[in-house]
Amino acid sequence: MMINSQEYQKSIFLSSSNAVVATLYNWTNSVGEFFKLRNTNNQLSSENTELKNQIIELQNKLKVLEPSITSLNFKLLPENEYRFISAKVINNSTDKFQNYLTLNKGSKDGVKPDMGVVSSEGVVGIIKSVSPRFSVVIPILNPKIQISCKFKRTDYTGSLVWNGEDYRYANLVDIARHVDIRLGDTIVTSGFTRTFPEGIPVGIVEDYSIKESDAYYNIKVKLAVNFRTLTYVNIIDYLNYQEQKQLEEKNYE
Repeated sequence: MMINSQEYQKSIFLSSSNAVVATLYNWTNSVGEFFKLRNTNNQLSSENTELKNQIIELQNKLKVLEPSITSLNFKLLPENEYRFISAKVINNSTDKFQNYLTLNKGSKDGVKPDMGVVSSEGVVGIIKSVSPRFSVVIPILNPKIQISCKFKRTDYTGSLVWNGEDYRYANLVDIARHVDIRLGDTIVTSGFTRTFPEGIPVGIVEDYSIKESDAYYNIKVKLAVNFRTLTYVNIIDYLNYQEQKQLEEKNYE
């Protein structure tokens, strides 16, 4: 009654009310934009994966058009036959000695154990187990797995191992003392395993040392992937995995 009968009080109330309402609208709009952004990120991740698959298909077609050095035949190298499956990280640990990731894709999406997992930054890990709609990944932040890597500059190979201390770093082992190493050297996958194709970023050399009596370097690698902010990944479906696995298991001791 006082507000309706007094013009001054009425104007003050209305201006204050408008400010409150505007604040509420702004907050509501921000919440709406947040959920829209999440949907947009999901869509962009799927589109990015589709573009990657198209790039791989085009690269393979170009390789088919390149004549073999030893003959006039045209062929596609079998290790290049793979595609990506997009997924989102829905659970993640980085502070344990044995860390794991959970993804929102499973066997219904074509995901199988032993598939490689990468992000836009580099190598993430390997699929451990799957259910119809989910999968668990052993990341490189877990000493249970070792990734075959090489120096991009020199092609010398070694194995990446996590020591359980810092989620930002891992160690590159089995690099002999005669190898030329430089700070900042890029480390990529070697292609010597069925899990990852050659050339996927792993990290860069942060530090290295060797004792007079040692035959191998102690190499500290700063990982390409930031596991604390990891959200979207791609699962590598190597189409010739089973054929290569069966042949190697039959002949390798």
